[in-house]
Amino acid sequence: MQLELRHLEAVCTIAEAGSLGRAAQRLGVSQPALSAQLRRIERVTGGELFARGRGGVQPTPLGEFVLSKARRVLGEMDELVAGARAVATDTPLRLGCILLVLIDGLLAQLDQVTGGQDVAIGLENSATALSRMLGAGQYDVIAFGEVNDHEVPLPAGAAARTLVQKEPFCVRMSAAHPLAGRDRIDLAELADEPWMTLVEDDDGGPEALVEACAKAGFTPSLRYRITDRKMHYDLIAAGRAVSLSQPTAQAAPGTVMVPLAGDPVTGRIRLAWNRSAVSARQADLLYRAAARAYLANIGNNAFHQAWWDARPELHPVLD
Repeated sequence: MQLELRHLEAVCTIAEAGSLGRAAQRLGVSQPALSAQLRRIERVTGGELFARGRGGVQPTPLGEFVLSKARRVLGEMDELVAGARAVATDTPLRLGCILLVLIDGLLAQLDQVTGGQDVAIGLENSATALSRMLGAGQYDVIAFGEVNDHEVPLPAGAAARTLVQKEPFCVRMSAAHPLAGRDRIDLAELADEPWMTLVEDDDGGPEALVEACAKAGFTPSLRYRITDRKMHYDLIAAGRAVSLSQPTAQAAPGTVMVPLAGDPVTGRIRLAWNRSAVSARQADLLYRAAARAYLANIGNNAFHQAWWDARPELHPVLD
């Protein structure tokens, strides 16, 4: 038997998962089948690659050597395929995203970094679905948000980079709301308000809102789940609901955005890409384009401009 890329991927997955059971689940095979494959690999390499124990598996010295070489080979293969896709400009770059504010500006930036390569863009309601579609090869790169401590699980073979480490969510409400003229609102003052969230808001947002409201002494009424942006704004303008909003969002007729005291809910924005479809250089260019798109929206709201200027350690690195 000769070693193939799939064998190297299996060894790396076992090391990353820490157990044969978890590795088999990630690879979509049975544990006995993976154990048999590992034994065949070990016969080729000349010895045990992993020591088994109660806590799972640990690489042996031989295993560490094989892993270092396997990761290098797989990395170079990813770069080869990604580089070839980048050169073949007739192959579109497939970008998936949720309704982040920066997406509108990112579209205008992409022409400057794709070198004439077409870009196919898909909007999804679910960050988890985006990650799953990235793993299935339906997208090459995705842009998504995470709220508070929530982490979106990413598929094997994906790399990720945090674009915005932290931004404080504000509240969007009707311009006729009694609190609309305030410079800042305590979350507890919104205890009696109906709230609006997305239909499949699985970025941790609803959970973060419920947790923050619980600390403020109430349980929020999550009455509306609407993805259409215009309908979302119209209901708020009519005084039917309030919602959390990214602080870089633009004004909408009949609504205002007000920061929340103490920043009880915060978000971050991340990019993830399939290493076999996007080269390291292309990923860096995409990161810079997304950063410029985000920075272009900082001034949409004066309160966020002041918050942002006071925290240079959070700014995207563009040097």
